[in-house]
Amino acid sequence: MATLPEIASVRTSLNEAEVEHLLRLLASWSLLSDLSFSDMLLLAPSVGHAGVHDDPFVVLAQVRPNNRATLISDDLVGTIQEASLWPSLRQSLSSGVVVRDQVMMEELGEAVPVWYIPVTFDGRVISILVRVQGPLRGPASLYEQAYLNIFERLSTMVTESSFPFRESEVAGPGMPRVGDGIILIDQRGLVEFATPNATNALHRLGLYAATEGRSLRDLGLRVRVVERALEFGLPSMEEVDRGAEVAILFHCVPLIEGAATTGVVVLMRDVTDVRRLNRLVLSKEAAIKEVHHRVKNNLQTISSLLRLQARRSDDGDSRTALLEAERRIRSIAVVHEVLSREPGEVVDFAEIVGSIVTMVEDSIVVEHPVEIMVEGELGNLSTDIATPLAVALAELLTNAVEHAFVEFGDRGDVGIVTLQLTRQQNLAELVIRDNGRGLPADFSLELPTSLGLSIVRDLIRNQLHGTIEMRNGEEMGAYVNVRVPTLDGRL
Repeated sequence: MATLPEIASVRTSLNEAEVEHLLRLLASWSLLSDLSFSDMLLLAPSVGHAGVHDDPFVVLAQVRPNNRATLISDDLVGTIQEASLWPSLRQSLSSGVVVRDQVMMEELGEAVPVWYIPVTFDGRVISILVRVQGPLRGPASLYEQAYLNIFERLSTMVTESSFPFRESEVAGPGMPRVGDGIILIDQRGLVEFATPNATNALHRLGLYAATEGRSLRDLGLRVRVVERALEFGLPSMEEVDRGAEVAILFHCVPLIEGAATTGVVVLMRDVTDVRRLNRLVLSKEAAIKEVHHRVKNNLQTISSLLRLQARRSDDGDSRTALLEAERRIRSIAVVHEVLSREPGEVVDFAEIVGSIVTMVEDSIVVEHPVEIMVEGELGNLSTDIATPLAVALAELLTNAVEHAFVEFGDRGDVGIVTLQLTRQQNLAELVIRDNGRGLPADFSLELPTSLGLSIVRDLIRNQLHGTIEMRNGEEMGAYVNVRVPTLDGRL
């Protein structure tokens, strides 16, 4: 289905500001539909239809009520409607006033009331809000009369361009619906009526006294957004709670006529369960953070034990093996350290790269200076990819630092290792270059001479389903290219 901006750009002459105004209306117009128990269409003059007679209109949007059966079962969005199908449409467009008429509905076999409400913006009628009202079930009840009265007042605001509001917090998918509970407050701040659901919400807050003819403050409830809406004519919302057990959202919509605020519609929603779920999610996030924090601490403890054992070892080969194992464990601990700050299934690999580079630089024991330079980034990676990739990266950087520059001696030359990171769609690529002596002529990754390179090869190929290439560079030094899919699959 095409969106309103897409339809407007192709089939109307509406500009960007006018489209934004209509989008704000669409964010709130479910309130109008429910208050009027009606289907609604948003129509605008169509352009580019020279072959169609009677000045056609295009349907920009459509909404159905939640508290009545729909009268328009077809999806009309994007369709072209000739003005003759809606007899008073052009009259409302040219006059800028609400026109009430009737339209024959073939599905019902009878005529139904239709309102044509001009949508005004910047002093000009830019579209028409068509309300198609179904028959009420018998005489309108007091609540239905109150709903219809509020709808009329909001319709006047639409024609005066004071509704929808520019403030974003009054609209959107989080806006309570009419059925959640409504309180109508007059310009003096006194309650005119409250629906049963609204009364139940007040009871949950501990207010059991009769509400009509009294202000919320007199009832013992201070809701600042109601006072703000009355005083300044600004929409706003506030969450009122009673301890941790009850939370009620008050969503205030001021009713404005001319330049005066004539009342406030308070939409209420019981969000207790939502807040309870939020607390549960926060509690789980805290628990996950704590798990990663403890795993990191345990890995660091193991790392310290291995480092201590290496210092006490008299055998050079054993000491080297212990230190290499300690470094690999630290590489895994880096991932858990990041996850302990931001738990989830993905991590920002840039943080991991920074920690690994620092770790490798701190472990440099060669006499000549070595610099590690990083270019680019891989963005967020899943932990299943980030953990083995971090271990492999640490091994490759350490290998370059320890073995690429052995011939530099104390000449004062600077060893340069560059790490280039790129990501394209579902592929992550790491390229490591150095200006050292390069790889031996008989080097083969299939027959690695060190445990570290064996680990790197197995991690990249078997666990990450990627590819790795190691060869001498075109000018000098070694060249390593690692390519890893960031989604399930193999290269």
